[in-house]
Amino acid sequence: MDIKAVQTSYARWAPVYDRTFGAVTNTGRRRAVAHISTRSGTVLEVGVGTGLSLAHYKPDLSVTGIDFSEEMLGKARQKVEDQNLTHVKSLRQMDARTLDFPDASFDTVAAMHVLSVVPEPERVMSEIARVLKPGGEVVITNHFKRDTGFLAAVERVAAPLSNVLGWHSDFEIETVLQEPSLVIKEQGTLPPLGMMTFLVLEKSSD
Repeated sequence: MDIKAVQTSYARWAPVYDRTFGAVTNTGRRRAVAHISTRSGTVLEVGVGTGLSLAHYKPDLSVTGIDFSEEMLGKARQKVEDQNLTHVKSLRQMDARTLDFPDASFDTVAAMHVLSVVPEPERVMSEIARVLKPGGEVVITNHFKRDTGFLAAVERVAAPLSNVLGWHSDFEIETVLQEPSLVIKEQGTLPPLGMMTFLVLEKSSD
């Protein structure tokens, strides 16, 4: 998926995202934020979108959100203003492949339903690992490719439409597990029908 396709797709989806994809992915988002809210310190949310998660972080966290889509960020900024979300310190337009933050900037990085929509997800994961502090966690919710069953067949049919849909239906979990400094701490399935995966990776302290 190229960056122009992502930009076009999410400009189109921004006005209705909360009622469509946002509603479908709500369970995973709540699960991720609940986990992050057991932690402390600084949080980077990669692909913050329209800001659906922002009100649910505990207020003593310091949250920064980035997204490539200005249309999505506009919705997120409005939520922050309307709900007086003072724990949200910054919402910035940024390409996740080249994060404009120093090394080891964040205690936690959230990537909720974003890794299968970005170009070059391997580069995104490399940048996430770079800006994460040693001992920090990456909290991921995402749909990953199945190898068998009815849903696997649907994914194969949808795969050529990735630029139109705005996400890769055939996205493989191995894509996000290639960073040598990140190890799996927790993994499980999420509703509906176990279609989504909840994944926590920890950065080694070495």
